[in-house]
Amino acid sequence: MSIPTRSKLGALASVFLVFALIQLFPTETRNPPVEQDVPATPAARSVLRRACYDCHSNETRWPWYSRVAPVSWLVAHDVRAGREELNFSTWNRYDTKHRIELLAESWEEIVEGEMPPWFYLPAHRDAELSASDRASLRSWALSRRSSTRSRDDED
Repeated sequence: MSIPTRSKLGALASVFLVFALIQLFPTETRNPPVEQDVPATPAARSVLRRACYDCHSNETRWPWYSRVAPVSWLVAHDVRAGREELNFSTWNRYDTKHRIELLAESWEEIVEGEMPPWFYLPAHRDAELSASDRASLRSWALSRRSSTRSRDDED
């Protein structure tokens, strides 16, 4: 065996060892309980569950690669960040003004193509939003905003 081959094998063994060792540092992939789901029409709920809930709810579907470091660290980070921005499973925690803002911001991000994020779509083709999906979400968001405002006007 020549020297370069030995160093290639040593490098490969080192990479494998590091990969094996980082598996000892798992990430949290449990879902907290749903407190109150966001009220949505059946059409909007279907789209939300398919395209948004993995990062923006306590009903995340954790795929196999979410258990393999270092990818697991990235997935867990994205879910935590998504839940911090908007969590449909804790809708009851937001006051009326915040709910209206969240709906407006969400729709703006959809229109601008920021949601779902580009890096999520290759592994989750079903999350890609069609024109019909966008129409359902827009109609639902507008109706929620106006019904929320109407209830506030009555108070």
